[in-house]
Amino acid sequence: MEIQNTEQLVAKKCKPCEGGVDPCTLEESEQQLSNLNGWYLTHEGQRIRKDWIVKHFMAGMDFFHRVAEVAEDDGHHPDLHIAGYRNVSVELWTHAIGGLSENDFILAAKIDLIPIELQS
Repeated sequence: MEIQNTEQLVAKKCKPCEGGVDPCTLEESEQQLSNLNGWYLTHEGQRIRKDWIVKHFMAGMDFFHRVAEVAEDDGHHPDLHIAGYRNVSVELWTHAIGGLSENDFILAAKIDLIPIELQS
């Protein structure tokens, strides 16, 4: 996978993935993450995740609604987590290959553009 900056990632659209391709290597994932603020590897390098603390429960739900719209438009769907009513997280990986693909980094970059009402 070619390492890309945020602008390059946002300009792309996720491609359908039904498997049959290798996931990104740990090195590729780490290099690509250096261009994305706040995202980190989980599950032994097979997923990426980002956490926020929002102002209140409805701010988290509003953010998730916006994430869902972007995800649906790209045809790539994240796992969304809310805990303690203000702690929100988004986790990405390409289920069909059991690891990370370019799609995950594209969607992460797009999610970073979504407004979010954070706790002050």
